[in-house]
Amino acid sequence: MPNTPNVARIYDWFLSGKDNFAVDQAAALEVLLAYPDAQLAAIHNRSFLGRTVRYLAGVQGIDQYLDFGTGLPSMGNVHEVAQSLIPHARVVYTDVSPLVCSHARALLATDHRTVVVQEDLRNTEKVLEASSSHLDFSMPVVVLYVASLHFIEDEDDPYKIVKTVMDATAPGSFLVLSHGLSTPQTTAAAGAYATANAPAVMRSKEQIQRFFTYPKLGLIRPGLVPVPLWRPEDDLYADEDAEKVFVLGGVARKS
Repeated sequence: MPNTPNVARIYDWFLSGKDNFAVDQAAALEVLLAYPDAQLAAIHNRSFLGRTVRYLAGVQGIDQYLDFGTGLPSMGNVHEVAQSLIPHARVVYTDVSPLVCSHARALLATDHRTVVVQEDLRNTEKVLEASSSHLDFSMPVVVLYVASLHFIEDEDDPYKIVKTVMDATAPGSFLVLSHGLSTPQTTAAAGAYATANAPAVMRSKEQIQRFFTYPKLGLIRPGLVPVPLWRPEDDLYADEDAEKVFVLGGVARKS
């Protein structure tokens, strides 16, 4: 039985998954004590992922996806959403966790359009090299960092990580990113990750906005917003929930 909380398993618990242990549940409950709406934030973050992929596949017609820090498989994965709209869409999932990768490979055993790369997202060159046999980087690619970069500390330069990957993509590619917003509640909740396999680092809106400020990237409407407000479709409670969900998300196109 694992003794160390795992960020992917904690997130799985928030999404009512079954791939978590007592140590993860205890950490999740500690998060909730500091930030009672953390589970709501996780659910909205997952919905944000689905809406962005539906938009990029269904409206923009993008058929290649590179998902960094994918986490444990759950309903509405990138490949499921993209391939429901573009059956030939290709997806690369990358995660450092052997648990995540083994679960994903089992799920995808018969899907030749989707592959899993076990690698730390900080090792951008290795991820890009491993992905290049499945994705064509001379054509547009959607790069996803959905609730993954707030587990990268400043000393590892998350901005350089994102820039390196986006520099490797073709014009017409997209960056999808969500990130925990620094507030008294989320900063306190981040303490629950101190003993986990990765620390949580909350950032200000200005710091999150910086991921989108490279010269060739342009945010598309509605910009960087609380994730419930990113093209909320038929969510009647989006405005109300946005007041409680301290996760910002945005989508940018590379020119």
